[in-house]
Amino acid sequence: MDIQEQIKNYIASQTAQKSNDLQLLHNAIQEINPECKLLFLDGKNEDGKIVSNPNVGYGLQMIHYADGTTKEFYKVGISTNTTGISVYIIGIEDKEFLATTYSKELGKASVTGYCIKFKTLKDINFEVLTAAIKFGLERE
Repeated sequence: MDIQEQIKNYIASQTAQKSNDLQLLHNAIQEINPECKLLFLDGKNEDGKIVSNPNVGYGLQMIHYADGTTKEFYKVGISTNTTGISVYIIGIEDKEFLATTYSKELGKASVTGYCIKFKTLKDINFEVLTAAIKFGLERE
């Protein structure tokens, strides 16, 4: 199964509200950067054990670990969680940046160093969310 099909199946497997919101986000991200690499992580480790929620990734960057190893990973990711949706902006050095830059105008969302979590898209300012996503995809 190719990545596009995995993403389509993941989005379709959600509740109607989450599926609709994920599809809108997926479309918006691809509009922001139509050329960005797509990834799908099924949430399982090398042994097939579930270690995280499945997520869709956009863009590509190298993650550098303390032990000197590196790994290709996405720049922006989306995933469902028990209460709603999470948008991940990976690799930001300043852990206060997302909160100080976007949370004031974002609406009903929880913002951490790399994650914007909300219940539904109708609870937030979509333009502010897409600005944060655009920042995540365009930064080096």
